[in-house]
Amino acid sequence: MKKNPWQYAMEFREFRETGYISPARMRVVDANAQALGVSAVQLMESAGKGLADYVRGMSPGQVVVLCGKGNNGGDGFVAARHLCRDCVVTVIVLSRDIRTENAARNYRALSHCGVSVIIADTPDAVRACRDRISAADVVIDAMLGTGITGALREPYATCVKVVRDVGVPVVAADTPTPGLPASVVCSFHRAKAGDPVVIEIGIPDEAEYFTGPGDLLMVPQKGHASHKGAGGEVLVIGGGPYQGAPYLAGMAAIRAGADIVRVATPHMLPCPDLIVEQTEGRMIREEDTNRLAGLATHADVTVCGCGLGTESHGVITDIAPDMGRAVFDADALRQPLPVAGDSIYTPHAGEFSRMTGFRLPNDIIGRGRMVRDHGPAGVTLAKGPVDVISDTSRVRFSRTGTPHMTVGGTGDVLAGVVGALFCRLPAFEAAALGAYVNGCAGESLIDRGDGLAATDLLTRIPLAISGKNGGMSKAYHTKSDHNEAF
Repeated sequence: MKKNPWQYAMEFREFRETGYISPARMRVVDANAQALGVSAVQLMESAGKGLADYVRGMSPGQVVVLCGKGNNGGDGFVAARHLCRDCVVTVIVLSRDIRTENAARNYRALSHCGVSVIIADTPDAVRACRDRISAADVVIDAMLGTGITGALREPYATCVKVVRDVGVPVVAADTPTPGLPASVVCSFHRAKAGDPVVIEIGIPDEAEYFTGPGDLLMVPQKGHASHKGAGGEVLVIGGGPYQGAPYLAGMAAIRAGADIVRVATPHMLPCPDLIVEQTEGRMIREEDTNRLAGLATHADVTVCGCGLGTESHGVITDIAPDMGRAVFDADALRQPLPVAGDSIYTPHAGEFSRMTGFRLPNDIIGRGRMVRDHGPAGVTLAKGPVDVISDTSRVRFSRTGTPHMTVGGTGDVLAGVVGALFCRLPAFEAAALGAYVNGCAGESLIDRGDGLAATDLLTRIPLAISGKNGGMSKAYHTKSDHNEAF
């Protein structure tokens, strides 16, 4: 019997992450929610109203809202608008420059709401507000939010001192301003620290457990002072029976941001972008073990298995302990399973069965459970119409891509993309983002139809990582039928 959307939503919630959420991850989830149709101004409205509802429950006669220039200040502006019907509200704005359009929009609305607004952008102006602050029953701290780094600047430092001196109860919006203890913290969506009151703001669950355009925010950007190697060095070990595979993985790693890519393979590759470490013979042999171990020790990430063949598996298992971080694909995915210091495995359904002894079920919920519960230690990226990524605890899904990507070589491209991202991201994030990027690159080539070739993906990878591949993935914001069998 086909399940209705509510039933599937309930089942998916077992994959919902719990505990604290980092500021960086929260930015990803916010952006994914917006890609799913919940606008930033809607999220701000929900956050501010939830904050106002909590403060209203304290039955205050007077409320002072301290607002900064970013979205945290915008949450405070919304809260002030909702509270002004029930009590006397004063908004103290610590900057004349409201940084975001949504915050500015809600700031302008206050002029029509009977709210007293004071601009206090200097220490003296803040100190002039001392009596107003001390007369309040509650102070709402909406000054800085999760993005603060370093020491407090003025006038924020003076504002913190004044509020601490007068001793008024403080309710913090999302996270307290450093140095200003809060009686209560109202965290939006999920807790960021401590033991807060968590306020739901309408973020769809899918914004967390499906990869989306927000995940691109995780990629570290190279600065002006970056030097060669800042994007990482990748070693690809493969080839022999299938020589195109290590070429595809190596070029994909370059296109995904790796600065230096070496390919250890039995055949010379005529590609000036790759450093070819040619081995002797028609395939990688035991005699190559010491040389490959040395190369693997030097690399930031090693990608193994692409076009390798079955006869070279023992070499990979022998040198795996010399790899700090590694992506194992294709012919490396067999028993005994190679294990690096930090491993990512990228099997399709048949390879998952070969390496674990368990068969992946057809339904997406079952696949998520299987990869989580029976995948090897490390991170597994199980490829399919919907990719499943798990570190045996967390589970994430990626539904980007097209049926035309069943052509040979696209898995090698994926391994190279994941390897490059693994140079700059933790394993779980690199695997999840790699699946998303590879699928987006394929979607941008939908006009190729069944004529799509793996090499076509290479030039689209940088555009997918930068978010410039013609827009976000169509699959991400299209309502999917999770009950459809693979």
